[in-house]
Amino acid sequence: MRGERYEGCAARLLPWTGSEGKPCYVLGDGSGYVSRLADGIEGVQLDMADELLEHAADLLGEPRVTRSELHFLASRLSESLRDVKRVAESRGARLEGRA
Repeated sequence: MRGERYEGCAARLLPWTGSEGKPCYVLGDGSGYVSRLADGIEGVQLDMADELLEHAADLLGEPRVTRSELHFLASRLSESLRDVKRVAESRGARLEGRA
């Protein structure tokens, strides 16, 4: 469904999932409430990824990092990577739709 068009409206992958982790989409021209909400959430997700990368650099520079700290860091990095990947897929599909 990514990047497909329906009656002049593009299907946009949203930065959150529905029940059971299934992807959510919105149809529209990108100017509606849900699209603006998605833009804001994507911005927050990307900012959080930046902050997490800074934290990871600091933590990995410490000589006495515990296994539990590394496990927690890896878990957060995995979640963040999943979010950033979804943002990239959504934005890439919208760029393809403009061509």
